[in-house]
Amino acid sequence: MNNISTQSLSEIQREAVTYIDGPLLVVAGAGAGKTRVLTSKIAYLLECGVLPWRILALTFTNKAAKEMKDRIGKLIGGAHLQGLRMGTFHSMFLRILHDEIAHTDFQKDFSIYDSADSKSLIKSIVKEMGLDEKVYKASYVASRISEGKNQLLTPEAYEANTLMRHRDKSNNVEKVYEIYRQYRQRCITANAMDFDDLLLNTYLLFDRHPEVRAKYANLFEYILVDEYQDTNFAQHKIIAQLTHPASKICVVGDDAQSIYGFRGAEIDNILQFTQQYPGAKVVKLEQNYRSTQTIVNAANSIIKHNKYQIPKVVYSRNEVGEKIPIITAFSDKEESTRVVGKMQYLKRKESLEYNQIAILYRTNAQSRGFEDALRNEGIPYRIHGGLSFYQRKEIKDVVAYMRVVCNPNDEEALRRIINYPARGIGKTTEAKLIATATAHNVSIWEVLTHLAYYDVNINKGTAAKLGNFVQLIEGFSTAASSMSGYKLASRIINESGIAAEYSRERSPENLSALENLEELLNAISTYEADLLEEEGQNLVTLSDYLAQISLLTDADKNDDGLPKVTLMTVHAAKGLEYDAVFVTGMEDDLFPNASSRYNPKEMEEERRLFYVAVTRAKRFCCLSFARSRFKFGSVEVCEPSPFLSEIDSQYVASDSSLSASASNTKNYFHKPEQTTASQRFTKITPPTSRFKPVSNSASNYSTATTANASATNAFKVGDKVKHERFGVGVVIELEGSGAGEKARVRFEYTGEKSLLLKFAKMTKIN
Repeated sequence: MNNISTQSLSEIQREAVTYIDGPLLVVAGAGAGKTRVLTSKIAYLLECGVLPWRILALTFTNKAAKEMKDRIGKLIGGAHLQGLRMGTFHSMFLRILHDEIAHTDFQKDFSIYDSADSKSLIKSIVKEMGLDEKVYKASYVASRISEGKNQLLTPEAYEANTLMRHRDKSNNVEKVYEIYRQYRQRCITANAMDFDDLLLNTYLLFDRHPEVRAKYANLFEYILVDEYQDTNFAQHKIIAQLTHPASKICVVGDDAQSIYGFRGAEIDNILQFTQQYPGAKVVKLEQNYRSTQTIVNAANSIIKHNKYQIPKVVYSRNEVGEKIPIITAFSDKEESTRVVGKMQYLKRKESLEYNQIAILYRTNAQSRGFEDALRNEGIPYRIHGGLSFYQRKEIKDVVAYMRVVCNPNDEEALRRIINYPARGIGKTTEAKLIATATAHNVSIWEVLTHLAYYDVNINKGTAAKLGNFVQLIEGFSTAASSMSGYKLASRIINESGIAAEYSRERSPENLSALENLEELLNAISTYEADLLEEEGQNLVTLSDYLAQISLLTDADKNDDGLPKVTLMTVHAAKGLEYDAVFVTGMEDDLFPNASSRYNPKEMEEERRLFYVAVTRAKRFCCLSFARSRFKFGSVEVCEPSPFLSEIDSQYVASDSSLSASASNTKNYFHKPEQTTASQRFTKITPPTSRFKPVSNSASNYSTATTANASATNAFKVGDKVKHERFGVGVVIELEGSGAGEKARVRFEYTGEKSLLLKFAKMTKIN
């Protein structure tokens, strides 16, 4: 048969497409044409006369399903697609639940609750049960119920599950099982399901009604699953209900790209496929059509260190390509500058457009340094799958506090924080304050500080809450003129309750928010250090810093439609590709993250994440790390990621510019006495310790540079020097004398700086 669907496929791709007689595992390496094989296989089945409604094709996103349908339509015509069951797990199971509603506890036309609806219902139940809403936060309880549902636990099974109950008890939320029971019943009464119910109720439907399960198992002659390495326990069990060891099921995926374990993805689903389906055929798509040979070979040398994997050797027949450079920077500041410099070099040399370039990082907080460096060079950029650093909610909240502290009459900032974190000041009270202020032509702050004079119609309890808020802000404002911006920002994050807000429950989102708050403090500390060294300004106030970032926040709003460099986390980059990719922050306790060092399974997922990062690159891949980073107002020494040493040396071009001084790095940098990164991130520490100001960065600098102050005359024009944050440079000019003596230094990667020798963290090198 001369099938249109197989005409442009390679021999191995054609084998995967045309095998339709039993279970099939297609292991598709990075860039191997996975989507093409899956769409061609569906088209091939339709060409062979398989009826569309007898095919069930499951994807993880609606976008993926639409793209595949479009491709199939172009191959064999859209008319063949009518009746094809193709879509996300949730959309396909929703359709089955609608068709089989009589076998469930629900009625026809049930509603679907989104996350906001679910949290609102949980909040009501918590209140009705008389539980502490600050302990039983709706978002946390919702996440626990969701986890239970994805483990296919009904309320009764959840209550009987020792592990789940023990975890809840240790987190002081032992009544979650009772909330879950009431939540489930209230959903049934309201004839509503949430997103997780679509999986749980489908499983229960098939489990409790074997005849219904048999009906669909017989209906779907062919079942195809995309990104099988990302399936969770519930999805896997439902697929198992619809199949048997000899079923015509085809799963496509790559165990080396399984990076969503924190969301519940089970890599064992793909690793153990041939055990579940003993007669399964395994086809390995090992040719990478995306990347150069060097990039592919380097990626292979990374992933081979994982113990649990399906063996394969991915190869490329593209050009050999350049070796992968590893940029070694003295500091995170220099790392950002050098990455941007390398990017500009590649753009000029290879005629790349900005939208063909991506900067990847392990955590969202790392974007700030690169945003600053790109802005300094006037390079347009966009944040993929997220917000620019200063547009993130937690940052905007803290900045709003800062604005009110420096200018209490700032109405927009005041309204943002007056009840955040929640302090019992509702919208009605806020409306009364606004109305009173408008009627008397004064600011809201003026009304707040003179409630009795303006005779605001509020009760004593509300007046007391407003008084506490005023006292909080006035306490900060009193300190604003005499306390460094870094110390005051630390106090604000701590005493406002913002740190506690994100510390109560452990989740990836909250951990990211805490990391962003830390990075804001790092930014303030860096700014203070710059002003101390360049201008001798010992005290940098919050007002000084606010003036500096106001332009940055305005720049975030600019969207001119021009090609832009993409900044994103490695997780967000999965499935994407760029001509040039920079994988940054390759440091121990950052990538891999700290907690994974003590968990072999997590360590393997971190390595897979690194593999995904490298294989996003088509022509150029560059790795970078810093030997020091600002953390908690001090410079901390960083060690290179162990993953760097796992790459076969023949595929990398290590940066030798700092190799001569690398052995002296630990002696050169100050190592503050505080908890290590691994201790900080293995558990979320209380806000009082996590955000406790270590010290004012300016005082750190003046104390640490006393020796320099007594030896300023040792510098002369032409001396080669190294600086804690700016790297290696040459003194090109000296001016002034005594305490005001300055050196103008041309740094190799961070440009020219004029530094006061009294405060400069700089030493002469041979």
